[in-house]
Amino acid sequence: MNSARALRARLLGPPEDDFRSAGRIHWLGWGGPLFFMLVGGFMRFWHVGAPHKLIFDETYYVKQGWSMVQFWYEVKNDTLLQSANQVDQHFTANDPFIYGTEGDFVVHPPVGKWLIGWGEVPFGILNSFGWRFAVALAGTLSILMLGLIARRLLRSDLLGTVAAALLAFEGHHFVHSRTGLLDIFVMFFGLAAFGALLIDRDRTRAVLADKVAGRTRESLSWWGPWLGWRPWRWVAGVMLGLSVGVKWSGLYFIVFFGLLTVFWDLGARRAAGIRGWPAGAVIKDGLFAVVQLVGVALVTYVASWTGWILSKGGSFRDWAATNPSEKWGWLPDWWRSLWAYHQQMYASSASINDPHPYRTSPWSWLIQGRPTSFFYEGPKKGQDGCLVDQCSKAITSIGTVSIWWGGTLAIFVLLFMWVLRRDWRAGAILCGLAAGYVPWFLLANRTIYSFYTVAFVPYVVLACVYVLGLIIGGRDSSPTRRRVGYAITGAFVLLSMALFAFFLPIYVADIIPLQEWQRRMWFPSWV
Repeated sequence: MNSARALRARLLGPPEDDFRSAGRIHWLGWGGPLFFMLVGGFMRFWHVGAPHKLIFDETYYVKQGWSMVQFWYEVKNDTLLQSANQVDQHFTANDPFIYGTEGDFVVHPPVGKWLIGWGEVPFGILNSFGWRFAVALAGTLSILMLGLIARRLLRSDLLGTVAAALLAFEGHHFVHSRTGLLDIFVMFFGLAAFGALLIDRDRTRAVLADKVAGRTRESLSWWGPWLGWRPWRWVAGVMLGLSVGVKWSGLYFIVFFGLLTVFWDLGARRAAGIRGWPAGAVIKDGLFAVVQLVGVALVTYVASWTGWILSKGGSFRDWAATNPSEKWGWLPDWWRSLWAYHQQMYASSASINDPHPYRTSPWSWLIQGRPTSFFYEGPKKGQDGCLVDQCSKAITSIGTVSIWWGGTLAIFVLLFMWVLRRDWRAGAILCGLAAGYVPWFLLANRTIYSFYTVAFVPYVVLACVYVLGLIIGGRDSSPTRRRVGYAITGAFVLLSMALFAFFLPIYVADIIPLQEWQRRMWFPSWV
């Protein structure tokens, strides 16, 4: 017989080398992550409208976002404007007549563009602050979210604060929080799903402990008890659907996180002493998880196309009317048209194989082998406030190298702790990292860029924080070890902040002498 308290300790409690003593500083609590969210948010919103130009792929998403809130779907540019540059100039000058009358064929779903568009509404298209409001808000909130996730995952107020601090001063995350692109939304909703599943894990293990407590192994049903409706897993399903609704790369979070939550259920039923724990986890938990994650994500994804469905002018919207089908004619026209649109989106995405100066291999991403330049101008003396013969004005998506290089090394520690020490926390971090990173190796023949890494940067941060927690030690660590661990952790955070400050001019398009820009191009592949 097991008491509820003993079962809760076994199902929820950390292992012997837990991190609870690594910063059991109660006054931090939410305060540490909240503080760094405010600091990070101030940096992200400060002059976020500069430069007042559509940089990199903002030329697509910022304009498409505005067309979404005006027409409910993406609209092609006016054919009277001869070039994309002309369109950008008109848009930047607050000319609303840049759109034509036809729906624009796009290869990404609408959620991210809706968010950018809603951010533009209060400010209008003249104000470039509005172009980037939504991404800055997502970046700011994700700092707090990661801090709270790390606090729950590692059972440490201090390590939650460290995670928030590192994300606040991470270069990729910072640049994407100030640029009207889609990838930070993939990260945001994927991270929200991860956090929801983490809460679900703790909550359902407590439920399982209460239902099993005081009962003998033989008195329990062979399958074990049902664990309830699990509201946080429904939340995760919605978040995953929104992530896919930004970019299809969010699909991999559904696959990896779906497996993660099922394996957590397997471990819980086994630890609770349920005889048929494998079958119980699959039948009572796994099938329900498919409905909650895959089913809800699918409904959420389709719902994100509501604007296109209810309108009449979107690309492919009338496809079914002009392509009747005896076999599938019973389906609603909008469904058949949406399916045809998705077939074309997939074909177009799969065929993207054009040469590009910033095309990279995923093998180089973790070590920052080839950062993506979003914007570059070279003012000469007297131009744009340049005081020397030649200046640079750049926005380059370079990650904070201490975090990325440290995270790369941390992966080996995580693999050791997961495989040989069976630490579920290491496995959870690796799962998030793999979901955002590994699938790109299957698409390496396409034109892809290193800035996609922003989707999994939170798990790189968690990898660093996990290892720092190991260095500090657990309950049985000596005071000397903890002092040394705290010193190393503090030094790592300060180093990351210093590197961030060093690269800040090329994150925010400051005008600096050309020699200063060259000082920041550490490797030939960075130019």
